[in-house]
Amino acid sequence: MKLGDLIEDAPGLTGNPEITGITADSRNVKPGFVFAALPGVKMDGRAFIAQALAKGAAAILAPIGTENPGVPLIARDDPRHELAKMAARFYPGQPKTIVAVTGTNGKSSTVEFLRQIWAFAGRKAACLGTLGVTTQMGLKPLHHTTPDPVSLHQAIHDLAGEGIDYLALEASSHGLIQSRLDGVAITHTGFTNLSQDHFDYHDGFEDYFAAKARLFDTLARAGSPAAIMVDGKWGRRMARHASAHGLDVCSVGWEGRDVRLVEVRPKAKSQTLTLTVYGDLHSVELPLAGEFQALNAVLALALALQSGVALTTALAALAALQGVRGRMEPVGANKDGAPVFVDFAHTPDGLDKLLRALRPHTKGDIHLVFGCGGDRDPLKRPQMGKIAADLADHVIVTDDNPRFEDAAPIRAAVMAACPGAQEIGDREAAIAAGIESLKPDDALVIAGKGHESGQIIGEQVIPFDDADCARRVLAAIGGAS
Repeated sequence: MKLGDLIEDAPGLTGNPEITGITADSRNVKPGFVFAALPGVKMDGRAFIAQALAKGAAAILAPIGTENPGVPLIARDDPRHELAKMAARFYPGQPKTIVAVTGTNGKSSTVEFLRQIWAFAGRKAACLGTLGVTTQMGLKPLHHTTPDPVSLHQAIHDLAGEGIDYLALEASSHGLIQSRLDGVAITHTGFTNLSQDHFDYHDGFEDYFAAKARLFDTLARAGSPAAIMVDGKWGRRMARHASAHGLDVCSVGWEGRDVRLVEVRPKAKSQTLTLTVYGDLHSVELPLAGEFQALNAVLALALALQSGVALTTALAALAALQGVRGRMEPVGANKDGAPVFVDFAHTPDGLDKLLRALRPHTKGDIHLVFGCGGDRDPLKRPQMGKIAADLADHVIVTDDNPRFEDAAPIRAAVMAACPGAQEIGDREAAIAAGIESLKPDDALVIAGKGHESGQIIGEQVIPFDDADCARRVLAAIGGAS
């Protein structure tokens, strides 16, 4: 493909070389590539232009004011947006229906539930996000919730080539604000909730809300459907914001106008949902535990209806849903039948919802093993400690991806708000202690890492999986998995 075919406007561009690829990582440059020299938080891509040229870069995309590199230079005020648009032209294939879901918690479950509903309805479907790319053929891992635009568009192009007509993808705040989804032909949008997260990156709630809102005010097509969970002030505000920008809003949740959850009756490992869908009352047996799972399923239901799935089919699909890896995932039980769960809850709101969701399913005590990540918003640590103290009966504070921070002060910040907790820094030892303390009718939840397969310490990623660890401990004491 010629360079001129990748860009809409090229004033002053000299040369029109054949382009063989695009990348923002100079290490991946090959002859004929466009190298996107993007300014970043920690480093400036312009420092690697010489390296990219030495490896055969045929053109450079960079901010206005960049020195002439001696090959065609695409200079832009917003080079990230241009990179996404170029990636969309280089990888043009896209499914006809693309649903983008944003929010703090619940994105992974919502897009996976939506994929399952589509598959139940006979649609060729996929979802893309934190867990990777999932189709009926299985899971392919990715590195970010919302990948870089080149990887994202390549993945979408490949899915379209495989005959996928329906795609649900997660839209993270980082991905939205960094223009990674620009160029994606989004047909429907969804919103789960908004609570404190990524405040090491966003300057408070207003900035965080604005990043999420970009999906509805900039990327969504005018008049396109949007399903928004309106429980809480941020959801109600997002619904108003989306409506003001011309979207066709479906109001969802306990306070939903269009798809409303009326009652949840918990059972040991499932729950009965009573809901109204555009005024009509329905009852569904959801084979998953936890109120937040019910809300994610109901949002997926609303999005499925907006994308053309018949109501009777969508409701039947809810009764057949399978849980998502690392989202209140049951991994086994001890010899007395006390269950052990693994969950990705790593925010105050996520931990609060997790523990409240587990309580109706637990006759005895709730045991919790969790920690807080390093190099991330430190304000979350005492908040999560207090939630643990208030909602769990027995708490063990451990390490969770300390990254480049000293793990002990992170644990201390959590412990200060949870003075009755036990402190065990080694995560495997903490999980073992949590399992060994279970009595009949108790339950243990290991929170924070969910599906992750590594513990990040400094520059090392040490292989570690909460679910695998719990299963090993259970097997050693005669439990079941």
